[in-house]
Amino acid sequence: MADISQADGKTVSDKIEPLAAGPRRYALGLLLVIYVLNFLDRQVVNILAEPIKLDLGLADWQLGALTGLAFALFYTVLGLPIARLAEKANRVSIISIAAGFWSICTVACGLAGNFVQLLIARIGVGVGEAGCTPPAHSLISDYTPPEKRSSAIAFYSMGIPLGSLAGMALGGIIADSFGWRAAFFIAGAPGLILAVLAWITLPEPRKSVKKVETTAHPTVMDAVRELASKPAFIWMSLGAAINAMVSYGHIAFYGSFYLRNHSEGLQSLADFFNGFLGTELGAIGFTGLALGLLIGIFGAIGTFAGGQFADRYVHKDARAYAAIPALAGIAGFVPFLVAMLSGSTLLSLGALAIVTCLNSVWYGPVFASAQSLVKPRTRATASAVILFVINLIGLGLGPLAAGVISDIFAVQHGPAEGLRYSLVTIGVVGLLALPAFWLASLTLRKDVEV
Repeated sequence: MADISQADGKTVSDKIEPLAAGPRRYALGLLLVIYVLNFLDRQVVNILAEPIKLDLGLADWQLGALTGLAFALFYTVLGLPIARLAEKANRVSIISIAAGFWSICTVACGLAGNFVQLLIARIGVGVGEAGCTPPAHSLISDYTPPEKRSSAIAFYSMGIPLGSLAGMALGGIIADSFGWRAAFFIAGAPGLILAVLAWITLPEPRKSVKKVETTAHPTVMDAVRELASKPAFIWMSLGAAINAMVSYGHIAFYGSFYLRNHSEGLQSLADFFNGFLGTELGAIGFTGLALGLLIGIFGAIGTFAGGQFADRYVHKDARAYAAIPALAGIAGFVPFLVAMLSGSTLLSLGALAIVTCLNSVWYGPVFASAQSLVKPRTRATASAVILFVINLIGLGLGPLAAGVISDIFAVQHGPAEGLRYSLVTIGVVGLLALPAFWLASLTLRKDVEV
Protein backbone atom coordinates (compact mmCIF):
# COMPACT_ATOMS: atom_id res chain seq x y z
CA MET A 1 0.00 0.00 0.00
CA ALA A 2 1.43 3.32 -1.04
CA ASP A 3 2.19 6.21 1.29
CA ILE A 4 -0.18 9.16 1.28
CA SER A 5 1.40 12.51 0.41
CA GLN A 6 0.53 15.53 2.51
CA ALA A 7 0.32 19.16 1.52
CA ASP A 8 3.35 20.04 3.64
CA GLY A 9 5.48 17.45 1.86
CA LYS A 10 5.36 14.91 4.69
CA THR A 11 4.03 11.44 4.17
CA VAL A 12 2.21 9.02 6.36
CA SER A 13 2.24 5.30 5.81
CA ASP A 14 -1.17 3.64 5.81
CA LYS A 15 0.44 0.20 5.70
CA ILE A 16 -1.44 -1.97 8.18
CA GLU A 17 -0.39 -5.54 8.74
CA PRO A 18 -3.20 -8.15 8.85
CA LEU A 19 -4.03 -9.65 12.24
CA ALA A 20 -2.57 -12.99 13.25
CA ALA A 21 -4.83 -15.99 12.60
CA GLY A 22 -6.21 -16.31 16.16
CA PRO A 23 -7.12 -12.65 16.78
CA ARG A 24 -8.44 -12.41 13.22
CA ARG A 25 -10.82 -15.34 13.75
CA TYR A 26 -12.11 -13.79 16.99
CA ALA A 27 -12.59 -10.35 15.43
CA LEU A 28 -14.36 -11.73 12.37
CA GLY A 29 -16.52 -13.96 14.57
CA LEU A 30 -17.61 -11.06 16.78
CA LEU A 31 -18.36 -8.86 13.78
CA LEU A 32 -20.42 -11.70 12.32
CA VAL A 33 -22.48 -12.01 15.52
CA ILE A 34 -23.05 -8.25 15.54
CA TYR A 35 -24.19 -8.40 11.92
CA VAL A 36 -26.50 -11.32 12.72
CA LEU A 37 -28.18 -9.13 15.33
CA ASN A 38 -28.19 -6.26 12.85
CA PHE A 39 -30.26 -8.31 10.41
CA LEU A 40 -32.33 -9.98 13.13
CA ASP A 41 -33.51 -6.54 14.28
CA ARG A 42 -33.98 -5.43 10.68
CA GLN A 43 -35.89 -8.50 9.45
CA VAL A 44 -37.94 -9.61 12.47
CA VAL A 45 -40.69 -7.26 11.33
CA ASN A 46 -41.21 -9.38 8.19
CA ILE A 47 -42.63 -12.44 9.96
CA LEU A 48 -44.59 -10.13 12.26
CA ALA A 49 -46.18 -8.32 9.30
CA GLU A 50 -49.50 -10.16 9.35
CA PRO A 51 -50.21 -9.83 13.11
CA ILE A 52 -49.06 -6.17 13.00
CA LYS A 53 -51.32 -5.57 9.99
CA LEU A 54 -54.33 -7.05 11.79
CA ASP A 55 -53.59 -5.38 15.14
CA LEU A 56 -52.93 -1.88 13.81
CA GLY A 57 -55.20 -2.07 10.74
CA LEU A 58 -52.49 -1.44 8.12
CA ALA A 59 -52.46 -1.78 4.32
CA ASP A 60 -49.76 -3.66 2.41
CA TRP A 61 -48.14 -0.41 1.29
CA GLN A 62 -47.72 0.54 4.95
CA LEU A 63 -46.08 -2.82 5.65
CA GLY A 64 -43.77 -2.16 2.71
CA ALA A 65 -42.89 1.25 4.14
CA LEU A 66 -42.15 -0.23 7.56
CA THR A 67 -39.98 -3.05 6.22
CA GLY A 68 -38.21 -0.99 3.57
CA LEU A 69 -38.55 2.72 2.94
CA ALA A 70 -38.64 3.95 6.54
CA PHE A 71 -35.51 2.01 7.34
CA ALA A 72 -33.66 2.61 4.08
CA LEU A 73 -33.98 6.39 3.81
CA PHE A 74 -32.10 7.16 7.00
CA TYR A 75 -29.84 4.11 6.69
CA THR A 76 -28.58 5.24 3.31
CA VAL A 77 -28.39 8.98 3.98
CA LEU A 78 -26.48 8.60 7.24
CA GLY A 79 -24.23 5.84 5.91
CA LEU A 80 -22.07 8.30 3.95
CA PRO A 81 -21.19 10.78 6.74
CA ILE A 82 -20.62 7.89 9.14
CA ALA A 83 -18.32 6.27 6.59
CA ARG A 84 -16.37 9.52 6.21
CA LEU A 85 -15.99 9.57 9.99
CA ALA A 86 -14.80 5.95 9.87
CA GLU A 87 -12.00 6.88 7.46
CA LYS A 88 -10.20 8.70 10.30
CA ALA A 89 -11.97 7.91 13.60
CA ASN A 90 -12.06 4.78 15.74
CA ARG A 91 -14.15 2.29 13.75
CA VAL A 92 -14.70 0.00 16.74
CA SER A 93 -16.29 2.83 18.73
CA ILE A 94 -18.59 3.68 15.83
CA ILE A 95 -19.80 0.08 15.52
CA SER A 96 -20.33 -0.26 19.29
CA ILE A 97 -22.37 2.94 19.63
CA ALA A 98 -24.42 2.07 16.55
CA ALA A 99 -25.23 -1.43 17.86
CA GLY A 100 -26.45 -0.04 21.17
CA PHE A 101 -28.66 2.56 19.49
CA TRP A 102 -30.38 0.27 16.98
CA SER A 103 -31.02 -2.28 19.75
CA ILE A 104 -32.81 0.35 21.88
CA CYS A 105 -34.92 1.37 18.87
CA THR A 106 -35.85 -2.26 18.18
CA VAL A 107 -37.20 -2.55 21.72
CA ALA A 108 -39.13 0.71 21.10
CA CYS A 109 -40.90 -0.94 18.12
CA GLY A 110 -42.66 -3.21 20.60
CA LEU A 111 -44.09 -0.18 22.40
CA ALA A 112 -45.68 1.37 19.30
CA GLY A 113 -49.43 1.90 19.41
CA ASN A 114 -50.01 3.02 15.83
CA PHE A 115 -48.41 3.21 12.39
CA VAL A 116 -46.66 6.55 12.98
CA GLN A 117 -45.04 5.41 16.24
CA LEU A 118 -43.86 2.17 14.66
CA LEU A 119 -42.58 4.11 11.65
CA ILE A 120 -40.49 6.40 13.90
CA ALA A 121 -39.05 3.45 15.80
CA ARG A 122 -38.13 1.72 12.54
CA ILE A 123 -36.44 4.90 11.36
CA GLY A 124 -34.38 4.78 14.56
CA VAL A 125 -33.32 1.22 13.77
CA GLY A 126 -32.15 2.41 10.36
CA VAL A 127 -30.23 5.32 11.89
CA GLY A 128 -28.35 2.97 14.22
CA GLU A 129 -27.62 0.29 11.66
CA ALA A 130 -26.09 2.87 9.31
CA GLY A 131 -23.03 2.80 11.56
CA CYS A 132 -22.31 -0.92 11.23
CA THR A 133 -21.27 -2.21 7.82
CA PRO A 134 -19.09 0.59 6.30
CA PRO A 135 -16.66 0.63 9.26
CA ALA A 136 -16.93 -3.17 9.55
CA HIS A 137 -15.93 -3.69 5.89
CA SER A 138 -13.03 -1.29 6.38
CA LEU A 139 -11.91 -3.15 9.50
CA ILE A 140 -12.17 -6.54 7.81
CA SER A 141 -10.02 -5.30 4.91
CA ASP A 142 -7.36 -4.32 7.46
CA TYR A 143 -7.71 -7.53 9.46
CA THR A 144 -7.19 -9.83 6.44
CA PRO A 145 -4.65 -10.17 3.59
CA PRO A 146 -5.99 -9.24 0.11
CA GLU A 147 -6.08 -12.84 -1.13
CA LYS A 148 -8.56 -13.76 1.63
CA ARG A 149 -10.69 -10.61 1.47
CA SER A 150 -13.64 -12.03 -0.51
CA SER A 151 -14.10 -15.00 1.82
CA ALA A 152 -13.67 -12.79 4.91
CA ILE A 153 -16.32 -10.33 3.73
CA ALA A 154 -18.54 -13.23 2.67
CA PHE A 155 -18.13 -14.70 6.18
CA TYR A 156 -19.27 -11.39 7.66
CA SER A 157 -22.10 -11.22 5.10
CA MET A 158 -23.41 -14.54 6.39
CA GLY A 159 -24.97 -12.32 9.04
CA ILE A 160 -27.62 -11.50 6.43
CA PRO A 161 -29.12 -15.02 6.09
CA LEU A 162 -28.33 -16.03 9.67
CA GLY A 163 -29.91 -12.85 11.03
CA SER A 164 -32.90 -13.41 8.78
CA LEU A 165 -33.12 -16.98 10.11
CA ALA A 166 -33.13 -15.76 13.69
CA GLY A 167 -35.58 -12.98 12.93
CA MET A 168 -38.05 -15.17 11.07
CA ALA A 169 -37.82 -18.25 13.30
CA LEU A 170 -37.59 -16.61 16.73
CA GLY A 171 -39.96 -13.83 15.73
CA GLY A 172 -42.63 -16.30 14.60
CA ILE A 173 -42.28 -18.59 17.63
CA ILE A 174 -42.29 -15.72 20.13
CA ALA A 175 -45.23 -14.04 18.38
CA ASP A 176 -47.16 -17.30 18.53
CA SER A 177 -46.67 -17.58 22.28
CA PHE A 178 -46.45 -14.00 23.54
CA GLY A 179 -47.51 -11.66 20.72
CA TRP A 180 -45.63 -9.52 18.20
CA ARG A 181 -44.59 -6.89 20.74
CA ALA A 182 -42.64 -9.39 22.83
CA ALA A 183 -40.73 -10.44 19.70
CA PHE A 184 -39.34 -6.91 19.36
CA PHE A 185 -38.37 -6.77 23.05
CA ILE A 186 -36.44 -10.04 22.88
CA ALA A 187 -34.84 -9.20 19.51
CA GLY A 188 -33.42 -5.91 20.75
CA ALA A 189 -31.93 -6.88 24.09
CA PRO A 190 -28.81 -8.89 23.04
CA GLY A 191 -27.42 -6.04 20.96
CA LEU A 192 -26.76 -3.99 24.07
CA ILE A 193 -24.46 -6.72 25.40
CA LEU A 194 -22.65 -7.09 22.06
CA ALA A 195 -22.10 -3.33 21.88
CA VAL A 196 -20.17 -3.39 25.17
CA LEU A 197 -18.21 -6.50 24.18
CA ALA A 198 -17.16 -4.97 20.86
CA TRP A 199 -16.05 -1.74 22.57
CA ILE A 200 -13.83 -3.67 24.97
CA THR A 201 -12.36 -6.44 22.83
CA LEU A 202 -12.30 -5.55 19.11
CA PRO A 203 -8.90 -4.26 17.88
CA GLU A 204 -8.54 -1.02 15.93
CA PRO A 205 -5.47 -1.64 13.70
CA ARG A 206 -4.87 2.05 13.08
CA LYS A 207 -3.71 2.46 16.67
CA SER A 208 -0.61 0.39 15.89
CA VAL A 209 0.40 2.43 12.83
CA LYS A 210 3.20 4.91 13.39
CA LYS A 211 2.13 8.30 12.08
CA VAL A 212 3.59 11.75 11.63
CA GLU A 213 2.01 14.66 13.46
CA THR A 214 -0.50 15.51 10.76
CA THR A 215 -2.20 12.58 9.05
CA ALA A 216 -3.50 13.11 5.54
CA HIS A 217 -6.98 11.84 4.75
CA PRO A 218 -8.67 12.00 1.36
CA THR A 219 -11.37 14.65 1.20
CA VAL A 220 -14.96 13.91 0.20
CA MET A 221 -14.23 15.16 -3.31
CA ASP A 222 -11.10 12.99 -3.48
CA ALA A 223 -13.22 9.96 -2.62
CA VAL A 224 -15.95 10.92 -5.09
CA ARG A 225 -13.42 11.42 -7.90
CA GLU A 226 -11.79 8.09 -7.13
CA LEU A 227 -15.09 6.20 -7.18
CA ALA A 228 -16.36 8.02 -10.27
CA SER A 229 -13.17 7.09 -12.14
CA LYS A 230 -14.00 3.39 -11.78
CA PRO A 231 -16.82 2.35 -14.18
CA ALA A 232 -16.71 -1.16 -12.72
CA PHE A 233 -17.62 0.21 -9.29
CA ILE A 234 -20.65 2.01 -10.71
CA TRP A 235 -21.97 -1.02 -12.62
CA MET A 236 -21.28 -3.46 -9.77
CA SER A 237 -23.23 -1.15 -7.45
CA LEU A 238 -26.17 -1.01 -9.83
CA GLY A 239 -26.23 -4.78 -10.37
CA ALA A 240 -26.10 -5.36 -6.62
CA ALA A 241 -28.88 -2.81 -6.06
CA ILE A 242 -31.20 -4.62 -8.47
CA ASN A 243 -30.42 -7.95 -6.79
CA ALA A 244 -31.12 -6.37 -3.41
CA MET A 245 -34.42 -4.92 -4.63
CA VAL A 246 -35.57 -8.42 -5.51
CA SER A 247 -34.26 -9.97 -2.28
CA TYR A 248 -35.68 -7.33 0.07
CA GLY A 249 -38.95 -7.04 -1.83
CA HIS A 250 -39.46 -10.80 -1.65
CA ILE A 251 -38.32 -11.49 1.89
CA ALA A 252 -40.55 -8.72 3.24
CA PHE A 253 -43.60 -10.65 2.01
CA TYR A 254 -42.57 -14.33 2.03
CA GLY A 255 -44.35 -14.85 5.34
CA SER A 256 -47.53 -13.20 4.05
CA PHE A 257 -47.25 -15.04 0.72
CA TYR A 258 -47.19 -18.48 2.31
CA LEU A 259 -49.82 -17.67 4.92
CA ARG A 260 -52.18 -16.40 2.23
CA ASN A 261 -51.49 -18.90 -0.56
CA HIS A 262 -50.46 -22.07 1.29
CA SER A 263 -52.44 -21.93 4.52
CA GLU A 264 -53.76 -25.51 4.23
CA GLY A 265 -50.39 -26.94 3.21
CA LEU A 266 -48.65 -25.09 6.03
CA GLN A 267 -51.19 -26.31 8.56
CA SER A 268 -50.68 -29.91 7.40
CA LEU A 269 -46.91 -29.53 7.72
CA ALA A 270 -47.30 -27.86 11.11
CA ASP A 271 -49.55 -30.70 12.33
CA PHE A 272 -47.00 -33.28 11.17
CA PHE A 273 -44.14 -31.31 12.76
CA ASN A 274 -46.03 -30.90 16.04
CA GLY A 275 -47.01 -34.56 16.12
CA PHE A 276 -43.47 -35.70 15.42
CA LEU A 277 -41.74 -33.45 17.95
CA GLY A 278 -44.55 -32.90 20.43
CA THR A 279 -44.56 -29.13 19.89
CA GLU A 280 -47.54 -26.79 19.63
CA LEU A 281 -46.54 -24.35 16.90
CA GLY A 282 -49.30 -22.39 15.22
CA ALA A 283 -49.36 -21.28 11.59
CA ILE A 284 -47.28 -18.14 12.15
CA GLY A 285 -44.77 -19.91 14.35
CA PHE A 286 -44.27 -22.78 11.92
CA THR A 287 -44.06 -20.46 8.91
CA GLY A 288 -41.45 -18.32 10.65
CA LEU A 289 -39.44 -21.38 11.67
CA ALA A 290 -39.61 -22.95 8.20
CA LEU A 291 -38.72 -19.78 6.32
CA GLY A 292 -36.09 -18.83 8.87
CA LEU A 293 -34.31 -22.17 8.59
CA LEU A 294 -34.61 -22.15 4.82
CA ILE A 295 -33.34 -18.59 4.39
CA GLY A 296 -30.69 -18.94 7.07
CA ILE A 297 -29.19 -22.28 6.08
CA PHE A 298 -29.35 -21.99 2.30
CA GLY A 299 -28.58 -18.27 2.35
CA ALA A 300 -25.48 -18.93 4.45
CA ILE A 301 -24.37 -21.70 2.07
CA GLY A 302 -24.75 -19.40 -0.94
CA THR A 303 -22.99 -16.50 0.77
CA PHE A 304 -20.05 -18.65 1.87
CA ALA A 305 -19.77 -20.29 -1.55
CA GLY A 306 -19.77 -16.91 -3.30
CA GLY A 307 -16.80 -15.73 -1.22
CA GLN A 308 -14.89 -18.96 -1.78
CA PHE A 309 -15.45 -18.87 -5.53
CA ALA A 310 -14.34 -15.22 -5.67
CA ASP A 311 -11.11 -15.88 -3.74
CA ARG A 312 -10.41 -18.86 -5.99
CA TYR A 313 -10.96 -17.17 -9.36
CA VAL A 314 -10.47 -13.41 -8.89
CA HIS A 315 -6.68 -13.65 -8.68
CA LYS A 316 -6.78 -15.32 -12.10
CA ASP A 317 -9.24 -12.86 -13.62
CA ALA A 318 -10.87 -9.92 -11.78
CA ARG A 319 -13.94 -10.27 -13.99
CA ALA A 320 -14.98 -13.13 -11.72
CA TYR A 321 -16.27 -10.44 -9.31
CA ALA A 322 -19.09 -9.81 -11.81
CA ALA A 323 -19.36 -13.23 -13.48
CA ILE A 324 -20.13 -15.14 -10.27
CA PRO A 325 -23.26 -13.15 -9.25
CA ALA A 326 -24.44 -13.01 -12.87
CA LEU A 327 -24.27 -16.78 -13.36
CA ALA A 328 -26.01 -17.35 -10.01
CA GLY A 329 -28.81 -14.99 -11.04
CA ILE A 330 -29.38 -16.84 -14.31
CA ALA A 331 -29.43 -20.23 -12.58
CA GLY A 332 -31.94 -19.10 -9.96
CA PHE A 333 -34.70 -17.70 -12.19
CA VAL A 334 -36.54 -20.92 -13.10
CA PRO A 335 -36.55 -22.27 -9.51
CA PHE A 336 -37.94 -18.88 -8.46
CA LEU A 337 -40.90 -19.24 -10.85
CA VAL A 338 -41.54 -22.74 -9.49
CA ALA A 339 -41.51 -21.43 -5.91
CA MET A 340 -44.01 -18.69 -6.70
CA LEU A 341 -46.38 -20.57 -9.02
CA SER A 342 -46.48 -24.11 -7.63
CA GLY A 343 -49.60 -25.20 -5.80
CA SER A 344 -47.59 -27.66 -3.71
CA THR A 345 -46.32 -26.20 -0.46
CA LEU A 346 -43.42 -28.65 -0.23
CA LEU A 347 -42.35 -28.10 -3.86
CA SER A 348 -42.60 -24.34 -3.41
CA LEU A 349 -40.44 -24.38 -0.27
CA GLY A 350 -37.93 -26.73 -1.89
CA ALA A 351 -37.57 -24.47 -4.92
CA LEU A 352 -37.29 -21.45 -2.63
CA ALA A 353 -34.32 -23.12 -0.90
CA ILE A 354 -32.48 -23.29 -4.25
CA VAL A 355 -33.39 -19.70 -5.05
CA THR A 356 -32.21 -18.48 -1.65
CA CYS A 357 -28.85 -20.20 -2.05
CA LEU A 358 -28.21 -18.80 -5.52
CA ASN A 359 -29.50 -15.32 -4.69
CA SER A 360 -27.03 -15.05 -1.80
CA VAL A 361 -23.91 -15.75 -3.86
CA TRP A 362 -23.39 -12.11 -4.82
CA TYR A 363 -22.61 -10.67 -1.36
CA GLY A 364 -18.95 -11.68 -1.10
CA PRO A 365 -17.87 -10.86 -4.69
CA VAL A 366 -19.70 -7.52 -4.81
CA PHE A 367 -18.56 -6.16 -1.44
CA ALA A 368 -15.02 -7.46 -1.93
CA SER A 369 -14.87 -5.76 -5.34
CA ALA A 370 -15.78 -2.45 -3.69
CA GLN A 371 -12.86 -2.84 -1.27
CA SER A 372 -10.47 -3.86 -4.07
CA LEU A 373 -11.40 -1.06 -6.46
CA VAL A 374 -10.25 1.78 -4.15
CA LYS A 375 -7.24 2.75 -2.07
CA PRO A 376 -7.23 1.73 1.62
CA ARG A 377 -8.24 5.15 3.03
CA THR A 378 -11.36 5.22 0.84
CA ARG A 379 -12.66 1.76 1.72
CA ALA A 380 -15.27 2.78 4.30
CA THR A 381 -16.58 5.42 1.89
CA ALA A 382 -16.69 2.89 -0.97
CA SER A 383 -18.63 0.50 1.25
CA ALA A 384 -21.03 3.28 2.26
CA VAL A 385 -21.59 4.35 -1.34
CA ILE A 386 -22.34 0.84 -2.56
CA LEU A 387 -24.63 0.32 0.46
CA PHE A 388 -26.28 3.67 -0.32
CA VAL A 389 -27.13 2.49 -3.82
CA ILE A 390 -28.06 -1.03 -2.71
CA ASN A 391 -30.32 0.06 0.12
CA LEU A 392 -31.91 3.10 -1.50
CA ILE A 393 -32.95 1.07 -4.54
CA GLY A 394 -33.11 -2.37 -2.96
CA LEU A 395 -34.37 -1.90 0.57
CA GLY A 396 -36.07 1.45 -0.05
CA LEU A 397 -37.98 0.51 -3.19
CA GLY A 398 -38.16 -3.30 -3.08
CA PRO A 399 -40.63 -3.89 -0.22
CA LEU A 400 -42.58 -0.71 -0.99
CA ALA A 401 -42.93 -1.62 -4.68
CA ALA A 402 -43.95 -5.17 -3.79
CA GLY A 403 -46.61 -3.83 -1.42
CA VAL A 404 -47.98 -1.25 -3.88
CA ILE A 405 -48.10 -3.76 -6.75
CA SER A 406 -49.76 -6.28 -4.44
CA ASP A 407 -52.48 -3.78 -3.50
CA ILE A 408 -53.07 -3.00 -7.21
CA PHE A 409 -53.37 -6.65 -8.24
CA ALA A 410 -55.49 -7.41 -5.15
CA VAL A 411 -58.31 -5.20 -6.45
CA GLN A 412 -59.04 -7.73 -9.21
CA HIS A 413 -57.43 -10.95 -7.98
CA GLY A 414 -57.70 -10.77 -4.19
CA PRO A 415 -54.91 -10.38 -1.61
CA ALA A 416 -53.44 -13.89 -2.04
CA GLU A 417 -53.09 -13.93 -5.84
CA GLY A 418 -52.33 -10.21 -5.86
CA LEU A 419 -49.26 -10.81 -3.71
CA ARG A 420 -48.20 -13.78 -5.86
CA TYR A 421 -48.31 -11.68 -9.05
CA SER A 422 -46.46 -8.87 -7.30
CA LEU A 423 -43.55 -11.09 -6.26
CA VAL A 424 -43.30 -12.57 -9.76
CA THR A 425 -43.24 -9.07 -11.26
CA ILE A 426 -40.40 -8.01 -8.95
CA GLY A 427 -38.48 -11.18 -9.85
CA VAL A 428 -38.72 -10.48 -13.59
CA VAL A 429 -37.46 -6.92 -13.07
CA GLY A 430 -34.47 -8.46 -11.26
CA LEU A 431 -33.13 -9.81 -14.57
CA LEU A 432 -31.91 -6.27 -15.27
CA ALA A 433 -28.95 -7.01 -12.95
CA LEU A 434 -27.42 -9.21 -15.65
CA PRO A 435 -26.48 -6.45 -18.13
CA ALA A 436 -25.16 -4.34 -15.23
CA PHE A 437 -22.73 -7.09 -14.19
CA TRP A 438 -21.70 -7.60 -17.81
CA LEU A 439 -20.87 -3.90 -18.16
CA ALA A 440 -18.87 -4.07 -14.92
CA SER A 441 -16.84 -6.96 -16.29
CA LEU A 442 -15.61 -4.83 -19.21
CA THR A 443 -13.33 -2.70 -16.99
CA LEU A 444 -12.85 -4.75 -13.82
CA ARG A 445 -9.35 -5.95 -14.64
CA LYS A 446 -8.21 -2.38 -15.34
CA ASP A 447 -9.97 -0.77 -12.36
CA VAL A 448 -8.90 -3.08 -9.51
CA GLU A 449 -6.42 -1.42 -7.11
CA VAL A 450 -5.58 -4.19 -4.62
